This record gives sequence, structure tokens and C-alpha cells, in this order.
Amino acid sequence: MNPILLAGTIIVNLALISYAVGIIGEQRSHRVSSTVLTFLVVGVVLDVTATACMIAGSSRGPFTPHGLLGFSSLAAMLSETFFAWRHRKANGDDVVPMWLHRWSRIAFGWWLVAYVTGALLVMSARQAA
Repeated sequence: MNPILLAGTIIVNLALISYAVGIIGEQRSHRVSSTVLTFLVVGVVLDVTATACMIAGSSRGPFTPHGLLGFSSLAAMLSETFFAWRHRKANGDDVVPMWLHRWSRIAFGWWLVAYVTGALLVMSARQAA
């Protein structure tokens, strides 16, 4: 496997862990703690890095169906992190509003769809080779 794609694969797995810890923490507590916010921010940074690696290592370019799915899911998690940060700044440790609680699940679910489709593409490419 291309070393840049391998790095991207490792980094996107770390993003998955970071996002999952952040979102599950918010879903359980209904709050955006500093720990939740840290994991979301780290997840976004890792996701942007992984996306850059995937684009650099791919021969297909960024505008494939999976690429567009990936960009939209990154945008969803970026907006989730922004909304969580904004809530934390304005309200401290208060309970998150229901719309943000739901948006967290939707954004993370959409990101998981992109993650799983990427994994399936890699597995199908390996079987074809």
C-alpha cells in the first residue's frame, strides 16, 4: 500500500476514536465538557490530516463519489465541533439544547457512513488486486 495512503488510514482510525469518545461523552452527559470539546477538536484535526493524505495518495483525485461523501461528512463534524465550542463558550457546562444533541448524532452517523464506505472500497480494491 502507498505509504501516504497507509498514513491516512492510520490517522482516520485515530479520528474515529477521537470523534467517538467526544460524541459518546456528549450523548451520555448531555453536556459539552472540556474533555468532549478536546476530543472533537482533535478528531477534526486528525480527519483533515487523513483527508489530505487520502487525496495526496490517491490516483483518482478528490472529486469521486466517496470523496464528496467524505468532504460532506468532514463538514458535518466541523460544524458539530463549532456548535459544541460555541455552546461551551456561551453556556459553560450547561446541558446542550436538543437540536445540538440530535445534530451530534446525525453528524457522527454521517461521518461513520463515509468511514465505512471508505473501508469497503479499500477491501474491494484489495480483493480485485
